[in-house]
Amino acid sequence: MSTPFLSVRDLTVDFHTEDGVVHAVNGLSFDVEKGTTLGIVGESGSGKSVTNLTVLGLHNPENTTISGEIRLDGDELIGASRSSMEKLRGNKVAMIFQDPLTSLSPYHTIGKQIGEVYRKHKGASRAEARDRAIEMLTRVGIPQPKTRVDDYPHQFSGGMRQRAMIAMALVCDPDLLIADEPTTALDVTVQAQILDLLKNLQDEMGTSIILITHDLGVVANTAHDVLVMYAGRAVERGTVKEVLHEPRHPYTWGLLGSMPRLSSAVDVPLLPVRGTPPSLLNVPPGCPFHPRCDYVKLAGPELCRSERPELSPHRGHGDACYLTLAQKREIHK
Repeated sequence: MSTPFLSVRDLTVDFHTEDGVVHAVNGLSFDVEKGTTLGIVGESGSGKSVTNLTVLGLHNPENTTISGEIRLDGDELIGASRSSMEKLRGNKVAMIFQDPLTSLSPYHTIGKQIGEVYRKHKGASRAEARDRAIEMLTRVGIPQPKTRVDDYPHQFSGGMRQRAMIAMALVCDPDLLIADEPTTALDVTVQAQILDLLKNLQDEMGTSIILITHDLGVVANTAHDVLVMYAGRAVERGTVKEVLHEPRHPYTWGLLGSMPRLSSAVDVPLLPVRGTPPSLLNVPPGCPFHPRCDYVKLAGPELCRSERPELSPHRGHGDACYLTLAQKREIHK
């Protein structure tokens, strides 16, 4: 069996605050194969972004405790020096942040910001960096790139700023791209264009992608594998077909039930997950989802409230729930 390009094992991330310890990620494990896309889904506060910022080494070490393993192409990232992580970021692994307007500097042109990344990691001259910026703007579909390279972020539309962020992330041809809600606040047409662009660039460059989103429709159209997170833990993992067509965890059922579908009758109500996500300062014992779960009595109240279910098997379609497979299939008919 081949070694995955990115391997995360038993990752735990705690933030030490004045109110107590925030258990942002707790015992998380997943793999990303070369040239594939992993979609990570879950509500706000489930630990999606924290996980990927940890891969990039972007947490403040003074108030953060991190344990576990993160191996990128065989190299351990947890405990790596600051200089080695700076060489890695933008070069071998890059990230598209959620809001391009706040992520891009308003004081510098788009071309200068893209070129700066290329100069830092490749030692290119200013002229070479400018040519590379124009090349990348062309690649991501920005019209008149030789002119627009000198524009400032406020002169770009929302979709064009997102394309510029993608150009900046891909300027050094990274092996791993992390996209944090890359289509948030964009209209549906532009969303489709951005997602098609990522897919085409992946086919062209063989880049591995982690796609962080709360939109299961985006995952269905772009990802190969899916990881469902809740309260800093993985509750279900599998291929897109397995998780979206044969979901096994009650939380995944809730996410799917709250999605509008074109095939549904107009009078069929959506079924949101009741309640609210738990505070990560005080995660419920046992299964963290049990306070919101409608199937606790069927699975066993004492078990759900006292013992944390483990995600199994390690590879393939797995979920962290005490319901039997027969019970899940009967419920989800």
